[in-house]
Amino acid sequence: MTTKRILPPAYAFLSIIAIVGLHHWMPIRRIIPSPWNWMGVVPQGVGMAIILIAANAFAKVNTTIRPFEESVCLVTDGLFRVSRNPIYLGVVLTLLGTAVLMGSLTPYAVVLLFFKLMDVVFVRTEERMLEDRFGEAYVAYKQQVRRWI
Repeated sequence: MTTKRILPPAYAFLSIIAIVGLHHWMPIRRIIPSPWNWMGVVPQGVGMAIILIAANAFAKVNTTIRPFEESVCLVTDGLFRVSRNPIYLGVVLTLLGTAVLMGSLTPYAVVLLFFKLMDVVFVRTEERMLEDRFGEAYVAYKQQVRRWI
């Protein structure tokens, strides 16, 4: 029997809902007043661009983008020269931008929780899988490129 796992896009979607909900029902304190909160569109846009560029890099070499599936190719060029996890980084930036748009303090807890969850549940497992699959090539890559930035 196959177990269905909740994948990162679902966590991202739930995080956006939590960010907006916390802002409206438990804002604690407004830390970024209007119109400065509109600066949140910058990290949102950068984050979304990073996600699309990194996803396209996977598509170009016809390897999986889905966590826990075996990769057929180790992608180390483009954004992957700067971060081993640019898609997760892009999602974190998108969530951070959303928190900035809200302007209150509590949404940042969601961003931190998402970051930690992705690191523990997905990134570390994926790294073990990539090391098992690509061996020394992945170990060398890990020594040259940071996990996040």
